[in-house]
Formats: sequence, structure tokens, C-alpha cells
Amino acid sequence: MSAAHSLTLADVIEALSGVRPAGAEAIALSGAVHDSREAQAGSLFAALRGEQADGHDYAAAAFANGALAALVERPLDGYATLDLRRGQPPAAGAAISAPQCIVVDDVLLALQQAARFWRRKLSALRVVGITGSVGKTTTKELTADVLGQRFRTFKSAGNYNNEIGLPLSVLGIAPDTERAVLEMGFYVPGEIALLADIAVPEIGVVTNIGTVHASRAGSQEAIYRGKAELVQNLPKDGVAILNYDDPFVKRMAEETPARVFFYGLDPAADLWADNIEGLGLDGVRFRLHYQGETLHVRIPLIGRHSVHTALRAAAVGLIEGMDWGAILSGLRIGNAQLRLMAVPGRHGSLLLDDTYNASPESTSAALNLLSELEGRKVAVLGDMLELGQYEEQGHRVVGNLAARVVDLLVTVGERAHIIAETARGAGLQAAAVSEFEDTDSALAFLTESLQAGDVVLVKGSRAVHMDKIVPYLEEKHGR
Repeated sequence: MSAAHSLTLADVIEALSGVRPAGAEAIALSGAVHDSREAQAGSLFAALRGEQADGHDYAAAAFANGALAALVERPLDGYATLDLRRGQPPAAGAAISAPQCIVVDDVLLALQQAARFWRRKLSALRVVGITGSVGKTTTKELTADVLGQRFRTFKSAGNYNNEIGLPLSVLGIAPDTERAVLEMGFYVPGEIALLADIAVPEIGVVTNIGTVHASRAGSQEAIYRGKAELVQNLPKDGVAILNYDDPFVKRMAEETPARVFFYGLDPAADLWADNIEGLGLDGVRFRLHYQGETLHVRIPLIGRHSVHTALRAAAVGLIEGMDWGAILSGLRIGNAQLRLMAVPGRHGSLLLDDTYNASPESTSAALNLLSELEGRKVAVLGDMLELGQYEEQGHRVVGNLAARVVDLLVTVGERAHIIAETARGAGLQAAAVSEFEDTDSALAFLTESLQAGDVVLVKGSRAVHMDKIVPYLEEKHGR
């Protein structure tokens, strides 16, 4: 491929100044970090200023951990310095050594520009961008599993999906990588357009448009506009993979210059599924349909909602010319189940830990999984935050579903009171509903109430500290 060498300090300097100093060619970089604790041999450290800390105070620690260069906004004592502020190029014949501080006007903009430059050197690379309100990370993981059956595949780490995380990911892509799968998150208008400009995705996957983060975005329509920036910025020869079952996502077909590929549960979609059978913690079984062909599939991901995740990953594989044997092998790997975990609980109960975060969509999916399992169904549900104008509506949706699914409902927090109130109004007996203001009070109740055979779903926003509940109720902490 055209990028015959790994990322070097010369690439970073050329990206920021337009000049490629020969002395920096020999300084190979292993990637970029913004946390000095993650620095290792060959790292580029971005000394970002945050609300709580200034990265410049940790540059020495990054160098001690093996970083060879740092992007900074002021010279640091004791380190070689290359000043590129105000767009000035390095002096002719400037000696470049490591460790090296590269002084720029804005570290974040410099990091993004370096990533933009590196991505364009990887001319043979194809990028899959993934966005949506729920399911981005799981879709990224499963898509990478599928593509990895045929291609040298890179995936962004964790949820590195914003204006900092995505450039860090791009700078970690090796030159022999054939496919990269990158998450793209949305918080403010223009953010995904920026990420697309850096990563240049040929394929865009949209999961769904929910109400999570509506408090910042303002409305579901605003979330739609923000997420649509991905498909708007695809090339004409690219592909937008869209959820036919989500009216907002389906509308995006009108927003993109790229070819549209629909997936869903509707036979009108290009790739669709039916005969879905939830197998509880053993996964899910369903039929796939594509161009007159039918395949019987079983995957280890839990919950009926995982079928949409599988459809997205399979769609990417089809677009990339993979055969069904390779696609199905990738789907069966099962590494994508990141967040919901099943662990033994006290008194012979089973705990479903889904406390990473919560939205009406993800909580409903978790309740649907709970409905598939045998035993007394207990749901411990906390406040769902950042829903903005959809706060009451979202909690009522969950309350109505909980009334149909659970035998015992425990709510934590002020907003979760709406869930409890709605569940009672929908027919759940008052004795089966307990409300608490904080997790400590809920724990005291649960410790005494759990029984053998109970299946306990714990779900809520991290700010409500729902993550304290499962460790305390685990079997190893007492019976």
C-alpha cells in the first residue's frame, strides 16, 4: 500500500507544518495517548487541558513511561522543543531527537490534524463508521469480529468515539490494516461531521435514534440531525447501512449521497430477520433473509435486541464482499457482549448487571431479556438521566413495560418514581413495588428480599450509583 512505513514523528510534524524533516523519519511512533498512564514505548502524548487536570503537568510521566514526543502548548523545561506555533515551519536542518516537545497553538486541533493526515496516507484502508443512540459499541465489536474473518481489522478501543478519542484511535492504525471500525458519538451539532472528516468512512452504520442525551441535544429531531451527519458525509461510492425499523434512521436515506442498504425485521429491508427466539443467557436464534436466500442462525449475544446488532455486522460483511461462511463465523465469536453480565447472587439468585448506563431504549431491551428467563423476575431500576424533554415519557415507557414483565420492581432515585407510579397504574400490584431514594436503602431491602431462583436485573444511569448494587449482592459477599 502507499503508506509503506509506520507512523513516525516526521508524519506528525509534516501534518502540522507542511514540512517533513528528515531527522524525524527514524523516530517511529506506536500511537497516541492523552493519559500519561497509558503511555508506552513509542507513544505520542497529547497534553490536553481539561476541567480537572492539565496534561502539561503529566508530560514528564508520559516520557518516563516511554513516550517519544508530546504535543504541548508551551515549552517544557528539560526537553527538546520544536515550536510550530502560528503555523511556522521547523527551521531548515533542525535537529529532531526524542523525547521531543512539539509546541502548537492548540493541542486538540493538532491531534485532530495529525490523525487527518495519517488517515489520508492509509489510502488502501476502508473505514466503517458507526453511530446511533444505543448499541454503537456492541455493533463495533461484532462488526470487527466479522471483518476479522477475512481482513486485517482495527477497531477503536472502548468508547473512543469523540473529538479526542477518534483521533487517538486513527493514529493507532497500522499501515497494513485493511479495515477499521470506528465509533462516532454525538453531543453537539457538527461533531460527527468533524469525525467523518478525520476518519473518511466509506461505510456508515446507524443503529437507532433514541432520546438519550436529549438534555444536551434539545430534542430527538436534533439527535437525528446530529447522527445524520455520518451518512451525509459518505462518498457517492460509499454505503449507508440503515435501520429500516427505526423511522428516524429510515429517513436518513434521503440525506446521503451514498448507496443505501436497509436492515431490520421487515421483509422490505435488504437484509432482514424473523423467527426470533430468545434463548435467555444461551443467546438468540433467528432466520436471516437476503436476496432470496434463508439462513438459520444462532449467536451467543443475549437478548432479542441483539438480532439488530447481528444484522448490522452481517450487512457490513456483505457490503465488503464476504461469503456467508465467514460472516456467520464472525457472528458466532460472541466477544461483543460487553456490558450486561450475569453473575451468581445471594440466596441462589442470578444477577444481571447492566449498570453501564441507561436510556428508555436500552432499559426496555434489558427488560425484554428478563422476560425470557425462568424464575421470579426482579427489576432494580434507577433514574435515567439526560433525557431532557423526554424524561417523563421515557420513564413511563419503562414503567409500562416493567408492569408486564416483572414480579418485583425496585426503583432508585427521584425520576425512577415515575417508573414505579406508572407500573402500578398499569396493573402491577402495589405490594410488588418498592421505591427508594438511594442505593444504600435499596440494598438493605434487596439483601432481605432475594430468594433462590430470583433473576435480578440491575439497570440505571451511572450517576445514580447503581454500580454499587451488584458487587454487594454477589454470592461471594454472603448468603
